[in-house]
Amino acid sequence: MMGAGKTTIGRHLARSLGRKFVDLDLALQERCGVQVATIFEIEGEAGFRRRETALLDEYSQCSNVVLATGGGAVLAAENRKYLKDRGVVVYLRASGDELYRRVARDRHRPLLQTENPRARLLELLGQRTPLYDEVADVVYDTGSLPVPHVVRTLISRLQNYRAPA
Repeated sequence: MMGAGKTTIGRHLARSLGRKFVDLDLALQERCGVQVATIFEIEGEAGFRRRETALLDEYSQCSNVVLATGGGAVLAAENRKYLKDRGVVVYLRASGDELYRRVARDRHRPLLQTENPRARLLELLGQRTPLYDEVADVVYDTGSLPVPHVVRTLISRLQNYRAPA
């Protein structure tokens, strides 16, 4: 979910594990040469999601990578399959209030450019939470914990993770 810490924690986690870090939204921006908001303006959410799926297909086949998807990547069944079949999925969970606190001043969130961004965020969280739970191998409540603590705990949980038989 937007504001969960995927980019920040993912970058630190990758560094700690000696892996490459890829933020799917940033990779998409680099590939297209424009901001995500511009893709939304020109192609709408559907166009953005098509591009996101193609890039997720590509990057989810890479090894030794920590991949941070956009919060809405789980909306497509195809994306959920890529995630489940091709890696270990960590769901960084936070409350709606915490997520809103983190993104309230960010004007680069196309889905929150509404009259009531808090209500929209809570609506998105309600829609997406069951999908995050569906694909997650590891769920971690970030709350307001410091990044180094979250990364250490995730490394420990990932080292102890065993895929279901």
